[in-house]
Amino acid sequence: MRKAHREKVKSEVTGRIIDRHTKRAASGGRPIEETVNESLYHERERLKTSHTDRDVADRQFYASIRRTLPHASPSQCKQLFASIVQRYTDQVTGRFNPTVYKLATSVLPFGLSALLNSLSPKRLLSRLQDVPTLDDHVNVQGEVDTLRRLQKQGTVIVAPTHSSNLDSVLMGYTIYRMGLPPVTYGAGLNLFSNKIIGFFMHNLGAYTVDRMKSDPLYREVLKEYATVTMEYGQDQLFFPGGTRSRSGAVEAKLKRGLLGTSIGAYRNNLINRRPNPRIFVFPVTISYPLVLEGATLIDDYLQRAGRSRYIIVDDEFSRLERWIEFMRGLFSLDLQISITVGKPLDPFGNDVGEDGESLDPRGRPIDPSRYLLIDGEYAEDDARDHEYTSALSSRLVDAYHRDNVALAEHVLAFAFFETLRRESQERDIYRLLRSLDSETSLALPRVAEEIERLLGELSTMERRGQIRVSSMVSRGDVDEIIHQGLLSFATYHTRPVIERRGVRLHVGDANLILFYRNRLDGYRLLDAPNVVSNEWRPAV
Repeated sequence: MRKAHREKVKSEVTGRIIDRHTKRAASGGRPIEETVNESLYHERERLKTSHTDRDVADRQFYASIRRTLPHASPSQCKQLFASIVQRYTDQVTGRFNPTVYKLATSVLPFGLSALLNSLSPKRLLSRLQDVPTLDDHVNVQGEVDTLRRLQKQGTVIVAPTHSSNLDSVLMGYTIYRMGLPPVTYGAGLNLFSNKIIGFFMHNLGAYTVDRMKSDPLYREVLKEYATVTMEYGQDQLFFPGGTRSRSGAVEAKLKRGLLGTSIGAYRNNLINRRPNPRIFVFPVTISYPLVLEGATLIDDYLQRAGRSRYIIVDDEFSRLERWIEFMRGLFSLDLQISITVGKPLDPFGNDVGEDGESLDPRGRPIDPSRYLLIDGEYAEDDARDHEYTSALSSRLVDAYHRDNVALAEHVLAFAFFETLRRESQERDIYRLLRSLDSETSLALPRVAEEIERLLGELSTMERRGQIRVSSMVSRGDVDEIIHQGLLSFATYHTRPVIERRGVRLHVGDANLILFYRNRLDGYRLLDAPNVVSNEWRPAV
């Protein structure tokens, strides 16, 4: 977002929130002083355990408010409230620079190519045309042309699955390679701690989200910021899962806060008679053969099974040498990350045709603006809008699973794990994992037999449009799939995930076998019970 728009957006965000709370207090609702006290409480709790350079200024700021508040008049309370809202807005707002964006999108693929292929500057110059590029390892497919076309007719929300912190950089660069303007997206504050990644994050369109902040007012600022930027025609990137998939599975349950802002932005566009008021939501499924932070994510999932650290700040992504090793692995084995752009939806969960018309379940054009009418006027209705967002969320989950690409690594891990589970007769996943060690093994022909079965089921599901498969999986060469899976699993992780010794396959890292197995969880393959995706079923 350009600087001129940035200042207008900040002013609009703070103005709307201040006006909303002031009117609510004036009509007998929650007093402004109470909201200020709530912010002080949440920030005081956060600052007890947070000790960054940024926190020094925060402590001074809130200490000043705490001293002033007990003696403040109503007008002073409002000023204190406004200062908190303004501070949150300033902290959230991105500092996108078009000139640096152009530089970043030029340097990113070239720099990674040199770095990941271990080329010295001299060798790089002499072999410039032979250096593999980032584009060679990212396969973008699906409704790309529809995305380009509808972006010109309204505002687009790109809503990907979330497996890795690399997703943000990868999607920012992919959107650039599609020939689309930069998008605005929220990225966790911890991602900016790495100066190199932080540089690209800022200048590929990111704004800052501090997930350590639990203050409801802060979340309100985030939602209002997304709403206003959409009204200014700024395309968005949301991760509806809210955080990376700890289990390795495709998301089956989404966070609806930011998704719901699409309804508010569309309503405001209609009320203000903005040109091109429509908002289009594109599900995007990212399928990795290897996941940078896989080991940390699955360990966290298993430790909590519901009790998460939620924000992991000490994983592989925070260590530059680990993500360099990860990307080198992709390059050396010629692995591809699949990015599948799904069919567009409107904010109410309806299908959208290639020309931008919302469609009913029978494919007939409908007017989506009528969803927002109350007594003939465009109006807000929280309960109604929540139901609309729930419908959109459900459609996104279906799209994610439908456009999930089954890769050789997923197939090998799924067949191997399920064969182990069946032969052990242990139904409890945690007890099963504790029983596995490097001496646990399966005969190679036994695993190949299960892969053969699995490929047949995947082929049937692909024909039904319930999943996608990679070209290698589609060919159905079991030996090739095992060979590729073993190569990948021996490349990046600190120990092989599955290891071949003679004619047997041995457990290397049981947790990571489960992690990659879970990418095919929920599809009822090989009659296996679900580990994670209990809230989603493939459509028949």
